[in-house]
Amino acid sequence: MPPFHLAFPVKNIEDTRRFFVNILGCTVGREAEKWIDFNFFGHQISAHVKPEECEIAKTNEVDGDNVPVRHFGAVLEWSEWEALRDKIAASEIEFLISPRIRFEGEAGEQGIFFLRDPSGNGMEFKTFRNMEDLFATD
Repeated sequence: MPPFHLAFPVKNIEDTRRFFVNILGCTVGREAEKWIDFNFFGHQISAHVKPEECEIAKTNEVDGDNVPVRHFGAVLEWSEWEALRDKIAASEIEFLISPRIRFEGEAGEQGIFFLRDPSGNGMEFKTFRNMEDLFATD
């Protein structure tokens, strides 16, 4: 699968670097005074310093949770998802939506959790019991 590219606003570089490197385990790519690239689970994301664009996204109700409409994240292998979940739980970062298993025992069984980066960007991390169910409709 080809890697995607995503650019998003942040309040400052250093808090962003600490979060993406120390918490999420990303590596840093190119950077300049006003932007920084990360290897985000094999994809390229670019954080651009633009504090006035860092609004908290409005939410939409999904399965009883208030999900930020504007969010991004990664689909991880089950064990990677559990390791990241545990690392975040052990940190001072609060889950926006606590880790849970959805559709347990059904096609599309998945683990999810949401959080915000230091600039307030919504992030979702999920996993599937069977990765072939990623785009399953039933």
